[in-house]
Amino acid sequence: MSYPTAPGSIPGLSRNWTFVPSPVPRWQHRQHIEKFFRHAQRKPRWHEIKPLAPRDRWAVYFMYCPDGVLSGVHEFTLSRLRDIGMPLLVVCASPSPELLPARLAGYCDALFWKDVPGYDFSAYALALSRISRVSPGADVFVMNDSVYGPFADLRELLAQSSWDLTGFTASSQVTNHIQSYAFLLKGVDRMRMAKLATVFFPFTAFSDSGVVISLQETRLARVAARSMDVGAFWFGDARDVVDPTLVRPIELLDAGFPFLKRSLLGKHRSFIERDRVLAQLERHGHPLV
Repeated sequence: MSYPTAPGSIPGLSRNWTFVPSPVPRWQHRQHIEKFFRHAQRKPRWHEIKPLAPRDRWAVYFMYCPDGVLSGVHEFTLSRLRDIGMPLLVVCASPSPELLPARLAGYCDALFWKDVPGYDFSAYALALSRISRVSPGADVFVMNDSVYGPFADLRELLAQSSWDLTGFTASSQVTNHIQSYAFLLKGVDRMRMAKLATVFFPFTAFSDSGVVISLQETRLARVAARSMDVGAFWFGDARDVVDPTLVRPIELLDAGFPFLKRSLLGKHRSFIERDRVLAQLERHGHPLV
């Protein structure tokens, strides 16, 4: 099935897409159960370094910092998130709390240390669970450090959200799903988190990226849609655009999309010339160039 695009829109992408679940074959349910029991491990250790407080809104940034050095890439994102005026919770993964970058606490309103295992969803589960208890009802913007940016004012884009759960981009690759590098979840409280407990697992985590994609990223929208409205600002049918952030990165930036995937200079560098990515980073004053 092809999804129409409005005149002047990005080829292969549709705008303001409301989530429609794909059919799930019975064998896939069995496969998910098998993956869970084969790969589940105890959730990673964590400590609250700088405590949360009740707020109407929160921005959450998950960053991986194994050597205790705050990179220019991270500082750019932290500065931009601080500028949007939302209280900022940083969840930083490192081998020990002692390896947290010394300057990190100065960028954020709340800071959690998380042990390395678990990938981004273990950090998301931690942050959202704590917010649901300490700051119930808050609207929460969540992102990880797999993207450069934000390069645009997030407030303007987030204000356009008409759903309870909003992805910036979505894809039909594997199954219809919102991509989890960044999303907005409104009204975060204990009831909402209980309904998402089969994605943001309260007691377990996974250290296999493929399992995280299968059991968490590609299931987030499906599970959420049982109790709330779900959508994305841009959607790509995988038969036309396998991944919007990789196939249409420059067009998305020109349309107001605020991020650029870091993997375009790494494992996904075959999607676009390196010089084009560096030119965009330079255009936005990014320290990588």
